[in-house]
Amino acid sequence: MRTCLFGGTFDPVHTGHLAIARAAADQLALDRVVFLPAAQSPFKTGDQTLFAPQQRVDMLRAALANWPQAEVSELDLHMEPPSWSWRVVEAWLAKYPADELHWLLGADEWEQLHRWARLSYLAEHLTFVVYNRGQQLQPRPEVNAVFLSGPVYEVSATELRRRLKRHLPVPVGWMSPEVETMAHAMCAERSNETKPTQHG
Repeated sequence: MRTCLFGGTFDPVHTGHLAIARAAADQLALDRVVFLPAAQSPFKTGDQTLFAPQQRVDMLRAALANWPQAEVSELDLHMEPPSWSWRVVEAWLAKYPADELHWLLGADEWEQLHRWARLSYLAEHLTFVVYNRGQQLQPRPEVNAVFLSGPVYEVSATELRRRLKRHLPVPVGWMSPEVETMAHAMCAERSNETKPTQHG
């Protein structure tokens, strides 16, 4: 089974995430792409996501509903934070030892790969799949990697969260309509929960 793991906060999932995952699936003839929402990035200590874990999972499932090759795994969410990639890989291979494993990441993450814990373990057990949006990326002799080329998807996760938080419209094409509706509803519900109660 040619499996590609795709880790990230997905806070929330947007069309850029889906596009690079589909590019990996198509160009590498993958059997499945597994989206792994992270509990907490090791490089963002104390970082709080806009959406709760189950909300992020629900939006991912909605976004991937019509893509049979894709699935969502809550594996990382059930581990103690922070989210170390090597722990996910170790747990995955314990369950699926015959998988030919890949790990999908963006160019920015590739440039920071030297900071990843137990990189030698990861290099031994998987191939990195790097989505290159036109940058000049340097290979790393110590790891196996495949570089995918594709268009730049102009989605700002920070701006997306800002708009959702303020109940503003999201630019066309940034999210699927169904997921955008879910995200707005979740933010509205949270706003209602945090409103001060009125005492007569």
